[in-house]
Amino acid sequence: MESYGFLSLLPPIVAIVIAFWLRNVLIALFLGVYTGAIILMDGNPFTALTSTIRDFIFHQASGGYNSSMMVLMTFIGGFVAVMTRSGAGASFANRALKLLPTRARVQVATWIGGLIIFFTDSGNSLILGPIFQPLADKMRISREKLAWILDATASPVCILVPVIGWGIYIMGLIHKEYVPLGITESEWTAFMKALPFQFYALTTLAMVPLVALLGREYGPMYKAEKRTIELGLPTWPDAKPLRLPIDVGEASSRATMDIILLPLIVLFAIFFGILIYYGFPVKKVPGIVLRTALTTGYLVGAVLAMFLIVSKGVKDFSEVFADYVGGMKEMVFILAILVLAWSIGSVCKKLGTAHYIIQLAQGTIPPWSIPVIIFITGAVISFATGTSWGTFAILMPLAIPIAYKLGAPVHVSIAAVLSGGLFGDHCSPISDTTILASMGAACDLIDHVKTQVYYGLTAAAASAVSYIVAGATGSASSLILAIILVTLFIYVGTKLWGSKVPNLTFNDIEKLPTESK
Repeated sequence: MESYGFLSLLPPIVAIVIAFWLRNVLIALFLGVYTGAIILMDGNPFTALTSTIRDFIFHQASGGYNSSMMVLMTFIGGFVAVMTRSGAGASFANRALKLLPTRARVQVATWIGGLIIFFTDSGNSLILGPIFQPLADKMRISREKLAWILDATASPVCILVPVIGWGIYIMGLIHKEYVPLGITESEWTAFMKALPFQFYALTTLAMVPLVALLGREYGPMYKAEKRTIELGLPTWPDAKPLRLPIDVGEASSRATMDIILLPLIVLFAIFFGILIYYGFPVKKVPGIVLRTALTTGYLVGAVLAMFLIVSKGVKDFSEVFADYVGGMKEMVFILAILVLAWSIGSVCKKLGTAHYIIQLAQGTIPPWSIPVIIFITGAVISFATGTSWGTFAILMPLAIPIAYKLGAPVHVSIAAVLSGGLFGDHCSPISDTTILASMGAACDLIDHVKTQVYYGLTAAAASAVSYIVAGATGSASSLILAIILVTLFIYVGTKLWGSKVPNLTFNDIEKLPTESK
């Protein structure tokens, strides 16, 4: 391989700098690829532009593996759109209301709803937010608290599921790095082995019931909860709550729970049925079979959902089909990021970027420190850009080869990329899920960010310490340490910046004063 030395670092550096500057990962990735092409074309910007399109973008989009991934992502987009716009999520939530007599139970129920609606990070907030908001107001739970729960069960849930868009995208990035390294382990196995090391997602999910049941609040969230409990104000008087950009619909007797449940059951039945036919779990199932099974499951699931919606009179066929096609169209931006992510990985390989970094790092960076360095780097990039997927695209082509060559635990390093990218997606004010959580909860965006970032940093601190331990041991038991640490940090945060709040019942709340408006 020809050595380009320091020049091999320019594509990812350009991508990172542009992403910080413009806060647009699509432009950043394209310019990163173009920079690499200029180096490969001996500085000729014109031939580099044609090379960028022909040798990288076209090549990555047309490959058998990549093209099947893009088709699968399109089918996922259609399925998600039909499910989230059906209004059936309201039926699920309304059934849960009868079992929620206390503030803690309302919070835990919202959390459980987020776990169930695992197939879409944006749909989570848009389905659950408008349904649980009136109940949260009634039980004097602040809008900031509701927005945090919605945000904490959006991306942190989706990133753990291998059979939805998030998992498919991540496995695609893993596959692209495994092949040239000669790693025979499947991307599915790699994803599953990395799961217990996704400390940020898992500790964030654990924090919701911990905070709700312990009643311990700190930072601006404590002030928001204290305001709502004592004064009955769900937001600050000068707050500017965001409104939903689309009409998610009122709870309808026609939009019943089976519109969501039955298609999901069929989806998984078809998916695992096809895998079992090909020998799963005894035999290794080829990647093309995995993608075929997923695509078939999502297609049949969407058809069943559309049939149920039409047959129950929720929408007519033209409306529900328009939802399906609209969901497919909404995946174009994601597909563009995916292709450019593959392209920047390809250009970095031709330049020998990872090889050069490995040469620099040998003897200077201990292998155990690589996961925590990756995590912190990813957290900074994702917070500044507001995107997790773009952060994955930038770091995964560097993290896997470096970890593999320097002897760091590869699965821990993969998870560190995911956790670092997730932090910004969860906490950044320019993240789409942060904005959607504010919309779903009818909360002021800045108030949501101010209250959530304390809790996000709590999970991040526990994750960083755990990545040091996991980097040294490679043991999945590091997850236990992460959960213990986040629990400890909650107690410390409460002692320093907050207090315990009471778990009031509705009868208790009716006796409290309300500030006149």
